[in-house]
Amino acid sequence: MSNAYWVAKAQVEVEFEIKKSRFIARAGNAEDRDQAMAILAYMQNRYPDARHHCWAYQLGSPFSPFSAAMNDDGEPSGTAGRPILNVIQHKEIGNLMVVVSRYFGGVKLGAGGLVRAYSAAAEQAISALQLEHYQPKVAARVSCDFAREQVIRHWLEENHGAVMNVEYKSQVLLSVAVIEKDLPAFIDFLASVGATIQLDQD
Repeated sequence: MSNAYWVAKAQVEVEFEIKKSRFIARAGNAEDRDQAMAILAYMQNRYPDARHHCWAYQLGSPFSPFSAAMNDDGEPSGTAGRPILNVIQHKEIGNLMVVVSRYFGGVKLGAGGLVRAYSAAAEQAISALQLEHYQPKVAARVSCDFAREQVIRHWLEENHGAVMNVEYKSQVLLSVAVIEKDLPAFIDFLASVGATIQLDQD
């Protein structure tokens, strides 16, 4: 079972200057690659004349991520995307995307200077985030008698679950989301009220 972890409540943006180069870093929550690329596209549109838009993301739990990627966007290999990702990997924050846009100021920073600058940009953006706990949920379908629907809804409300959809046929079919760690208790509760459950497969 996955543990709870931190996620960003909202996107943040920070800016600083090193040797006349402007570094603008944006960090935010991304649950999949499309959401991560949307943050990148936002920065590309917001700062269209920036020379570089370097980025990295890590998706899923920070303890067992299912995907990670990075891009130097024209900076020397290993001087931008990798440092950003390194900072992300040292934070206990899941589903995190960081983009650093750079306006070149005419003074070369060198490989070491770039690594330090992109690392600092990522660090500052991530440090500015407001965080909240994310509890991984599992999806399931519950079948019950009409008389049991309200007690099941009440259990879910009390335990931070949710009813996503409902169908009324010969029985009530509820599509639900349950916090992963609470699943055994939910299964026991359903058995006690004569309801059945089927877990959704990814």
